[in-house]
Amino acid sequence: MPELPEVETIRQDMINRVKGKRIVKVEVRNEKNIRFPSPQEFKKRIEGRIIEDIKRRGKYLLVALDSGEFLVFHLKLTGRLLFFSEKEKEPDYVRIVFFFEDKTRLFFADIRGFADVHLLTREEMESLPAIKEMGPEPLSPDFTLDEFKKRIKSKKGRIKPLLMDQKVIAGIGNIYSQESLYRAKVHPEKNASKLTDKEIEAIYKSLLEVLEEAIKYRGSSVDAYLDLEGKEGGYVPHLKVYGREGERCLRCGAPIKKKKIGGRGTYFCDNCQK
Repeated sequence: MPELPEVETIRQDMINRVKGKRIVKVEVRNEKNIRFPSPQEFKKRIEGRIIEDIKRRGKYLLVALDSGEFLVFHLKLTGRLLFFSEKEKEPDYVRIVFFFEDKTRLFFADIRGFADVHLLTREEMESLPAIKEMGPEPLSPDFTLDEFKKRIKSKKGRIKPLLMDQKVIAGIGNIYSQESLYRAKVHPEKNASKLTDKEIEAIYKSLLEVLEEAIKYRGSSVDAYLDLEGKEGGYVPHLKVYGREGERCLRCGAPIKKKKIGGRGTYFCDNCQK
């Protein structure tokens, strides 16, 4: 599933490619992904509208239209947004196509069909439970070490699932929670209530570093993620622990282990993550 760095990469690309463009036509190829309103109303309310801005909240893309409404995309496991010219061959698994005046197209594609899109007013968007209850953005200036400590110390349970809880912190998923904990030398199963202030600070700093690096390299294509132009992200060669089961730890040389934690496959070094 695309996490914060992947969704942020798409957002930045959309600012450069589609902001200010008028959507002249919407073609719905598969109605399943449209959660609200009806496909007919969805098409009617979008055609003729101009894209004014593209924002992100956690793993959600929020496309502001000049009507005051928002296209809200959640890519989930295999959703993609792809921007192609008129002459380029369209991608596979297309669900919705947005046509622009200059003949370019934005494709909403989804291999497995779990991704979704809403068309909502600002009030409706802010009332979506997943957005309304979402925790702070980790790269926001307001997300200070003190704020992070307060959120972690008020919770019980293992630290890795806690980092992935969107109500605690927005946008963190399976990849970057593991990478951050590895860099901080904290075991993913350690109970949050047992963390020292020094460990919490190490996790905080590692989390910000990993997210900023992943954005710099345009995300991690470990599964279905592609950027707006259909290219893979460049961060996979920089992953220190994810996907390295049985390989030697880059820090201490011990073998990397894998275990299901909170229902998700988790990679870690049992020797140097305590």
